[in-house]
Amino acid sequence: MTHQDRHHHQQDPYRLGVPQAVPTTASAPGEGPDAVSRGDVLRTLLWAVVVLSAVANMALSFTGAAAPLHLASGVVTVLAAGTLVVRGLRGRR
Repeated sequence: MTHQDRHHHQQDPYRLGVPQAVPTTASAPGEGPDAVSRGDVLRTLLWAVVVLSAVANMALSFTGAAAPLHLASGVVTVLAAGTLVVRGLRGRR
């Protein structure tokens, strides 16, 4: 095998062999392509609030709790869902 053949095999992307390390452009932890943004975390938290407050409202209905508790959980659900809608519409612009 000549030097040129060895060089060709090292550059061949379809060659089976040991994967080589790929240099990353991220300068600090949490800044790479797989990093989770604050928007992702906030969206996840808002969805959790929507689900939990809706479940709480359902549970309050089954237990016959007072109306102010129903209203409070309903308001929380509407505010969280509304925030998700507004953020979704802003993200489309």
